[in-house]
Amino acid sequence: KKEKKTKKIKEVTQEWEVLNTTKALWEKNAKDVTKEEYATFYKNLTNDWEEHLSVQHYHSEGNFEFTALLFCPKRASFDMFEPKKKLNNIKLYVNKVFIMDNCTDIIPEWLNFIKGLVDTKDIPLNISRESLQQNRVLKVIKKSIVKKCLDMFESLSKNKEEYATFYKNF
Repeated sequence: KKEKKTKKIKEVTQEWEVLNTTKALWEKNAKDVTKEEYATFYKNLTNDWEEHLSVQHYHSEGNFEFTALLFCPKRASFDMFEPKKKLNNIKLYVNKVFIMDNCTDIIPEWLNFIKGLVDTKDIPLNISRESLQQNRVLKVIKKSIVKKCLDMFESLSKNKEEYATFYKNF
C-alpha cells in the first residue's frame, strides 16, 4: 500500500487596524469645532500664513444635501486680479472624496476671494467635468453659497474692526 502524502497548509490571517479615526472637520457639528481647529484647517487648505477673518460652516438639507465650509481671508491675495491665475478657491468633495480643485460653477467670479470646500452626496463619484458643468445640484449649491457669503459679510459688519479690515482689503 502507498501512503498518501499530505500537504501542510499554513493559515494566514490578517487583522485590519484603523489608522485614521478622526472625523473630517466639515463633518463635525459647527458648535463642536474650536476657533483653533478652523484656523489650522484654513492654513492647511489655503497655504496662508495668517488666520481667516470669518468662517461660515453649515449643513444644508432639502432636495439636495451638502455641507459647506467657507472662509473669508484677512487680506486679499496679491494676485487676486491676475487674469491668467489658476483659481484654487472652492474644493468639491463627494462623500469625503476629493473631486475637483477649483469648481467655478460653485461660486461666482465676484466672490473669488472666498476659500473653502463643499461636500455633497448628491453627485456621482465618477462624474465627468463636462456633465458637472450642467449639473443642477451645483446651481442649488451656488445659490446657497452666495446667500451664506452675504450672511457672513453681514455678520462681519457688526464688528467695526473686522469689517474695516474686510472693507480695506476687498
